[in-house]
Amino acid sequence: MPEASKPTFLVNAYSDPVLIRIEGRASFVNSGSLKDFIGELARQGKTRFVLDFQHCASMDSTFLGVLAGAAMQLKKHTPPGGLTLVRVGERNLELIRNLGLHRLATVDAGEFKLAFDGGPATALTDEKKTEIESAKLVLEAHENLVTVDSANAAKFQDVLSFLRNRVEGGR
Repeated sequence: MPEASKPTFLVNAYSDPVLIRIEGRASFVNSGSLKDFIGELARQGKTRFVLDFQHCASMDSTFLGVLAGAAMQLKKHTPPGGLTLVRVGERNLELIRNLGLHRLATVDAGEFKLAFDGGPATALTDEKKTEIESAKLVLEAHENLVTVDSANAAKFQDVLSFLRNRVEGGR
């Protein structure tokens, strides 16, 4: 795969709110870097994030579960923080609504004006994770989705069961 088409998250951590642009596919493969990035900035006191989906080719349930977990954590801050999802597109909006993420984040499906002001965008880098670390990330993301909407338990029961067994067996 050419470097130019590699899925990535472009970020501007110096803006307020923090800007994140999704380039390509958002999935279990690259969600860990986003989780770590949002978590670190939240620890530094930055609790408002805007995610631009205009160039997001697709997303999976792990990515959405990472967003759900981030949104729940940001709401615990004083004052509460949050996620705003912009330029989502019809298909991604359907996924967000089907899993209940629209209850945790502000969703703007219109033509939100977004610029990376205040500095150049930088790409998040993926750190290599062990198989167990990856399984824990995917498990936590799907548990977040069940927390958001209990109807998601039935949707992901097989995934959750498999991952729990994998994580418990791999300790």
